Amino acid sequence: MSGLLFELRQRFLEKAINLYGPFLGAGVKLVHMSKDYRSAKVSMPLTFYNKNYMGTQFGGSLYSMVDPWYMLMLIKNLGKDYIVWDKGATIQFKKPGKGTVHAEFNLRPEVLEEIKSTVETNTKMDYVFKVEIKDDEGKLICEVDKVVYIRKKT
Repeated sequence: MSGLLFELRQRFLEKAINLYGPFLGAGVKLVHMSKDYRSAKVSMPLTFYNKNYMGTQFGGSLYSMVDPWYMLMLIKNLGKDYIVWDKGATIQFKKPGKGTVHAEFNLRPEVLEEIKSTVETNTKMDYVFKVEIKDDEGKLICEVDKVVYIRKKT
């Protein structure tokens, strides 16, 4: 029964995320989240609501599609003994997004171990995750360095 309950909670979370106002307005869609919260895929089609003056993907919408994922994944994987916050980001635009764009997020076990080890020693840290946003052809639209703050609860 607990497996069924977990599956229902997982599906609810995925549906709820897709109804989150900023995502709904920009057209950001969670395509897949792994059961262990260590990988996610999102996409965003070019629509009237996320198109800029030049007719391409609005930069703020591109950023919004990568904003919460690593924070959420770390919260789920590190547990209640840690505080996790998005701290900052930089975005480098490489070419205009003229259609649907995609981003993937992967939280490798060695990254989790590095974070736990560093926080044990230093009590807190900033970790930088690199995210690439690509179009349907796999061409790079932009790169985002996402900074996440992690510390142990006291």
